[in-house]
Amino acid sequence: MKIPAEGKLLRIFIGEADKWQGQPLYEAIVHLAKKEGMAGATALKGFMGFGCKSHMHTAKLLRLSEDLPIVIEIVDSEEKINRFLPSLDSMVKEGLITLEKANVIMYRA
Repeated sequence: MKIPAEGKLLRIFIGEADKWQGQPLYEAIVHLAKKEGMAGATALKGFMGFGCKSHMHTAKLLRLSEDLPIVIEIVDSEEKINRFLPSLDSMVKEGLITLEKANVIMYRA
């Protein structure tokens, strides 16, 4: 698969406890990205963060959170990312989604 040198980076900021049809939302998004033929997706678990409600989520032992921050990153062409966005609109009830330019240097199997 070839990604144009000028791609897009889609970032989805959600919580670990967020669900979609009974499964973790981050898993549902990554599986959907694969099904839709995206070049790749990575879910990253944060150890500390807060969102628009200013509720602090942390992995510190004394304040163990079961809702740690999750960031999903997807890089692909602008066209494929734009086709993927409507699905996210229905799946992500709380969170943040950003889109920015990505200069793809290399993409190899």
